[in-house]
Amino acid sequence: MSRQDYTATISVSQTPDAAFAAITDPRAWWSEMITGDTAKVGDVFVFDFPGVHRSTMTLTEVIPGQRVVWHVTDTVITLVENQDEWNDTDVIFDIQKTDAGTDVRFTHVGLTPAFECYELCSNAWGSYITSSLRDLIESGGGTPIETGDSLEAELLRTDARKAASVDS
Repeated sequence: MSRQDYTATISVSQTPDAAFAAITDPRAWWSEMITGDTAKVGDVFVFDFPGVHRSTMTLTEVIPGQRVVWHVTDTVITLVENQDEWNDTDVIFDIQKTDAGTDVRFTHVGLTPAFECYELCSNAWGSYITSSLRDLIESGGGTPIETGDSLEAELLRTDARKAASVDS
């Protein structure tokens, strides 16, 4: 992709169906503060980390065991000047069966180095995908943002996830 959209890929020993089930349960790997439905085309959910980041996501493509696409609207990211940078972007999970299990390729189409939040957002996505989502798929337990977490607590957890994913 010429725009340099943010991408991360994980390989897991589980089936594509297990990866799909985990992806469609973002409360278990991204944030407990998600409200709404997260599994079928047309579902709308809201990620709301009070005072930090709120985004509304609409599922536009859902192919069990293969692909999930969230279209992002109504975003406010308070840590940057252009607080609606994520508006009209897409979050894509491509799931591919492999000999060893499954590869999940995550792409946030529209999240590019030109975005003010790129470093912060790609850092966060990286920890959620390569650690929390991977752990949920492999062992049944992710490390999402917990209800009531402060930004400081989540930044520490993000650093811990990143360190754990490097050690794995």
